[in-house]
Amino acid sequence: MKIEKLCVVYQQKVLVDIVLEIKNSLALVGQSGSGKSLTLKAVLGMLPRDMQLELEYEADFDLKDKKNIAFVPQNPFTALSPLTKIKKQFLVSHSKQVKLLKEVGLDASLLERFPPELSGGQLQRIVLAMALERKPKLLMLDEPTTALDEVTKEMIIQLLKKLQLEFGFKILFVTHDILSVKELCEDITVIKDARVVENGKMSQLLQNPQTEYTKILIESNFANRKFRE
Repeated sequence: MKIEKLCVVYQQKVLVDIVLEIKNSLALVGQSGSGKSLTLKAVLGMLPRDMQLELEYEADFDLKDKKNIAFVPQNPFTALSPLTKIKKQFLVSHSKQVKLLKEVGLDASLLERFPPELSGGQLQRIVLAMALERKPKLLMLDEPTTALDEVTKEMIIQLLKKLQLEFGFKILFVTHDILSVKELCEDITVIKDARVVENGKMSQLLQNPQTEYTKILIESNFANRKFRE
């Protein structure tokens, strides 16, 4: 699919103006404030009413039909009601809940638990299971591994690879951490000040970035990873 034009305007000021092509799995990368989250909100139809959106796209499904899109937020702790059992937060039958939890590597007993009783990794997998309820054509993720440790982060990435092969959805993964998605996303688009500055194959761009901005992003990623290790 290709988003041929995504333009967000607020009080005659252009906040985002980009083009995206999601062949299979695309990482949308940029520093904080670059327009990544606003892009997600625009595609999801979650913009404030006083913002204007111009959206032109080519796809084999209706992007405006929300049944075709699933969203995984950055923080699973805020995505779920803390006072409601997990089983009450699904929209499908118990048997389908059990099957979905199995898909993400979780035991059905967790359905009887409350979100605060679970780890961040377990909650993120539950949110993924919920995203799969509607069998989406496009899975959109907003930095879903940011709050996780390195081991759990890698587990989520490998899980996403498995689920994509099984369910066949396309991925739009928004992040500032390029290294966390280099094994998941085939393609990458780098944005700065809500404009595309570079895009291409992930492997090629990591080896040979064409802009100073991208070079700085990659170098900071490696520096942060080395510091954490």
